[in-house]
Amino acid sequence: MGGAESAEREQVLCCRARSNAFRRLNAGSLQLHRTTALCSNAMPFLTSYSCCSPVAHLYWFISMDLRKRIWLLLMCGICSAKPLLGQLPFYTDDPAVTERGKLHFEFFNEFDALQSSQYPNLRQNTANFKLNYGLPRHLELDVDAPSLSIFRDRGIPNSAGPGDVNIGLKWSFHGSTSGSHVPALGASLYIESPTGNAHQQLSSGLTDYWLNFMAQKPFTDRTRVNVNIGFLFAGNTSTGVVGIQTTRGHVYTGGVSLLHDFRPRLTLGVEAYRGIADNSGLGRSQLQGLMGGMYAIRGGLSLTFAVLGGKYTASPRIGGQFGFAVDFPAIWHASSSE
Repeated sequence: MGGAESAEREQVLCCRARSNAFRRLNAGSLQLHRTTALCSNAMPFLTSYSCCSPVAHLYWFISMDLRKRIWLLLMCGICSAKPLLGQLPFYTDDPAVTERGKLHFEFFNEFDALQSSQYPNLRQNTANFKLNYGLPRHLELDVDAPSLSIFRDRGIPNSAGPGDVNIGLKWSFHGSTSGSHVPALGASLYIESPTGNAHQQLSSGLTDYWLNFMAQKPFTDRTRVNVNIGFLFAGNTSTGVVGIQTTRGHVYTGGVSLLHDFRPRLTLGVEAYRGIADNSGLGRSQLQGLMGGMYAIRGGLSLTFAVLGGKYTASPRIGGQFGFAVDFPAIWHASSSE
């Protein structure tokens, strides 16, 4: 136990030392253009952060004071992120976070037919479990883990097992107010650990780091648009064989979803998502669209559904998704009232 604690302490001290060096190096750069000054200086620092465990990364971020956290999330987030599941069934996230002290659980199962360029991989099934916990100061702790099944051509063994686990911190730092032209804003920092079997294509084999910046603007009381832009500065966006799988270079991502509440219980929407690796020779561009919705069965329990399709190797050719979302303790209150 003493050796493990000592190693973890060294990792945390390493993170602190690197963060102090980073702040000194970029003291002037933070006042310059965010997309040129901050990102060009921050990326080498962050990608050289390999001495630290994911726990130490998260500790380093949480221990920063509020102003530094704002700069890191807001300014890096504008030029950053990876597609992570937002409000089911959409991959484009919204700025909202789970209320403090409450739990939000999501599950979805997505079955995809893969592009012909993925041969001998033909189809992939992704069962994803995600848990959100509301923290103080409009923060949210996220943990999600997929279970993957990859089906290949006849005579080639299939693969099945757990994928890579994500740990993230989401922050809603500006709410939308009536009469204001400024949208609701949020940002998230995620670290994905390679917990799956890379030899079976169930893992990227890399530790992924990415930031995501989110905005939501309501058009009416029942219609709203969500926009995400991001930059993945280590690892890749793959889940199994779906996603951009480059191990070098950066990935720029963006998504937009339009949602409308047709009934108090029914929300439908459309979404477009784009991912581009900065090395064109990798041929791993991603472009996909999704149509889906959410139906609230009762307070704290909703069903979700979607169909999706895409172009280029990194997107599924066509797929379907079904899932549900549960809010705790809201679902228990709804059950007792019934």
